[in-house]
Amino acid sequence: MTATELGLPSARGSTTRDPARPADPRLVDSFGRVATDLRISLTDRCNLRCSYCMPAEGLDWMPRTEQLTDDELVRLIGIAVRELGVHELRFTGGEPLLRRGLEEIIAASAALTPRPDISLTTNGIGLARRAGALAAAGVNRLNVSMDTLRQDRFATITRRDRLSDVLDGLAAARAAGMDPIKINTVLLRGVNDDEAAALLRFALGQGYELRFIEQMPLDAQHGWERSEMVTAGEVLQRLRADFDLTPDPTERGGAPAERWLVDGGPAVVGIIASVTRPFCGACDRTRLTADGQVRSCLFARTETDLRALLRGGAGDDQIADTWRDAMWGKLAGHGIDEPGFLQPDRPMSAIGG
Repeated sequence: MTATELGLPSARGSTTRDPARPADPRLVDSFGRVATDLRISLTDRCNLRCSYCMPAEGLDWMPRTEQLTDDELVRLIGIAVRELGVHELRFTGGEPLLRRGLEEIIAASAALTPRPDISLTTNGIGLARRAGALAAAGVNRLNVSMDTLRQDRFATITRRDRLSDVLDGLAAARAAGMDPIKINTVLLRGVNDDEAAALLRFALGQGYELRFIEQMPLDAQHGWERSEMVTAGEVLQRLRADFDLTPDPTERGGAPAERWLVDGGPAVVGIIASVTRPFCGACDRTRLTADGQVRSCLFARTETDLRALLRGGAGDDQIADTWRDAMWGKLAGHGIDEPGFLQPDRPMSAIGG
């Protein structure tokens, strides 16, 4: 079995001090970007089997011994917030609701000073019974993945008949006071690409914010084909047949979604066009995998091992310096359009959204 099949990175990179790096305590890179948004993968495990993410049989999951403990994870989050200028945390998976102790990890993160903004990306399975506890622990904002409103299609895409659970979870999150609640949707050609308008009507009627995401080359099967991807341009064309869309004048900053006012606003719809309209120049994200590897980009081919430093007795200052050096070497862009582009060895479920 290959490293790719196991979901392992091609290399566990080590960083080298660059004398050109400024004496800046933040996570700056050589292109002038500053990472203030930490994406934290809590597990590579998932209870769905979405066809664009993994095979029907699932993957060989990360051994528990390789996964960061709760204490290790909270320590790294604390270093990021106190020492490196991170002020946004997004907990992801795999499916983060499968992580034991999730509420305790979130509560410990919310107790940090300065208090970071905390969000969670989930598939919604199990959310109905935990939304209140998650809100109480400190989750401010929520993203729920849902690609269709049709039960049969949901079962086809995810290989699980759980649409009702997702809808119940969305309602519970709204009742718990989470705001905003965003729905993340991937349109698949010939599968659900006729539902763009229906999904937006549903989101508008329920008070959710819908975001369409271009399918990215992050599937475990490495079967992504650009020609099969439903592009941002196609999504806009389909929506404009039913809605009046105008650019949102609000400053986008480093946000991945390009937002559009729907019928004059205030409701909006977002499109994350990572492939056809990349936003790498404004990227403000740094990523931490469940096994303690820093990734400077979703599509990075190398990683920097913080778990080894943690378990080797390194102090917070050494860990912070290593993290800074890892981000200083961040590339200008993901390179999907370049002839030599190679898909990351790790699939999305092992990297985090």
